[in-house]
Amino acid sequence: MELILDPSNWAALLTLIVLEVTLGIDNLLFITIISNKLPVYQRDKARIIGLSLALCIRLILLSLVSWITTLNNTVLQIKSLQFSSKDIILLLGGLFLLFKAITELNDRLDHSKNIKIENKTYTSFWFVIFQIILLDVIFSLDSIITSVGVVNKLSMMIISMIIAMIIMLFAAKVITKFINDHPTIVLLCISFLLMIGLSLIAEATGFFIPKGYLYTAVVFSTLIELFNQIARRNFIRYQSSLPMRKRLAEIVIKLMTKKSKKHINTNEIDKKKYYIENYKLENEEFKDEERYMMRGVLTLAGRSIRSIMTPRGEISWVNSENENKKIRRQLLKSPHSLFPVCKGELDEIIGIVRAKELLIALEKKIDILHFSAKTPPIIIPDTLDTINLLKILRKSKGNFVMVTNEFGAVQGLITPLDVLEAIAGEFPDADETPDVIEEKNSWLVKGNTDLHSLEQLLNVNKLVDKEEKCASLAGLLISKIGSIPNTGKTIKINNLKFTILKSTEYQIKLVRIKKIS
Repeated sequence: MELILDPSNWAALLTLIVLEVTLGIDNLLFITIISNKLPVYQRDKARIIGLSLALCIRLILLSLVSWITTLNNTVLQIKSLQFSSKDIILLLGGLFLLFKAITELNDRLDHSKNIKIENKTYTSFWFVIFQIILLDVIFSLDSIITSVGVVNKLSMMIISMIIAMIIMLFAAKVITKFINDHPTIVLLCISFLLMIGLSLIAEATGFFIPKGYLYTAVVFSTLIELFNQIARRNFIRYQSSLPMRKRLAEIVIKLMTKKSKKHINTNEIDKKKYYIENYKLENEEFKDEERYMMRGVLTLAGRSIRSIMTPRGEISWVNSENENKKIRRQLLKSPHSLFPVCKGELDEIIGIVRAKELLIALEKKIDILHFSAKTPPIIIPDTLDTINLLKILRKSKGNFVMVTNEFGAVQGLITPLDVLEAIAGEFPDADETPDVIEEKNSWLVKGNTDLHSLEQLLNVNKLVDKEEKCASLAGLLISKIGSIPNTGKTIKINNLKFTILKSTEYQIKLVRIKKIS
């Protein structure tokens, strides 16, 4: 009764429990790693038996505490080194722990075996139990000596050991699951076992290493690994936010492209050797154009129609209500070979004609409406996917298709060249300037530039949103601030700075883009 009512006994008991759990961590790590050598259905059983035997061994040794104190007597002397029975036990345990840790480390680092899971051979159940018992004897010595040093009541020692073992028994499964879910933690645990093995050998040879140093190193390494796991989780979360096709494109390019270009100083080596090595490097790697096309091909199916089409405002169309002379001047002035013929407005499409054929029809004074109606337009909705678009373009026999929204209003047109530009980059017409002009430290970009192409040119991510609400640079900037920005306005997105160079009341025409270092 006095034992229960005395507050100092409770404080001593709590201290003992904390020390027992702390000293049992190394034992728990060893049991976790060695039990993974067994089939899954035997691992829990091995952990329970191992920890139960550890408790039994500690209770037996606790009852023989008077005998344990005699283990400090010298039984072997080699020159200036004196070894007691305890030192020999610690030395053998340390060597065994080093052997097991190095063996486990070799198995983890050696990937040349490539053993299939279904053909994996497991260690014998009782051999694993024998190894656990062997190490329990070594780890129990520290536990017993600590208990004797803190209190001198056998009942409190027994209670503290039982409570600590129950805590470890419940924690074992959680720790094992955590280690199995994070493979890099296994290497960290093996490193701890190596460190513990070295400390046992050092203690056996008379070089005592305070336990505080070891546990400080363990805590510090665990903290670093925690940061590593957080960084890895954030990286996976970032990757999962990207479209699957885009991730696949990046993976394929990384696999097929070597990024090992060397910075060669021509002052230090022969110029001929420099050119030979540089030629090899250039021929081993993919050029920028090749990487651009590979990414374009792999991401094409995930793009929307709106990001590929020529927008409504840039469509050159023939108004059948105009005079023949005006139509003839338009056809001769334009570099395009195909035109949609419309009646009064773009939404009233009559047909698609070739400029050469229409000029001949005008010379022969053939009715334009009748002539254009012979080749009716191919209309597709703006919700059509790109794969089906390719099928329709094949059937169009070189003509383009018109894109309309749900209300029947024309949104744009798509030619086979537009699809090619989505893969290989822009091919400006004779009357066009490039969408992107690269300067020394910036890019001049048109407001209607496709975001997918811009991402690839700037080698950045997250300009294109998942739902593809914005297809152009102007759409992205307007969505960020909620209105059409004035000339001179600066907008920052991730590590890019967008400066509006030219804008009107209705649209953004020219933007300067700089990367923020």
